[in-house]
Amino acid sequence: MRELLLSIVKELVDHPEDVEVQEVVGERTTVLELKVHSDDIGKVIGRKGRIINSLRIIIKSAAVKDGKIITLELISQ
Repeated sequence: MRELLLSIVKELVDHPEDVEVQEVVGERTTVLELKVHSDDIGKVIGRKGRIINSLRIIIKSAAVKDGKIITLELISQ
């Protein structure tokens, strides 16, 4: 999932070298923490949050296929 998210987000932003994804594994769920350059936060969120919500849907759909529960959080630097 981490690699999928990285490949999508790096294509969306102006500073792909600053994209970081960390996995925090819990008992039942895994949280993907996405960090991007401060200039790119708006591009990742999108108008009315459409892009970040779409990313969450893609990640959750891929996780269900593997039988996992994954959430995506955008962390500001």
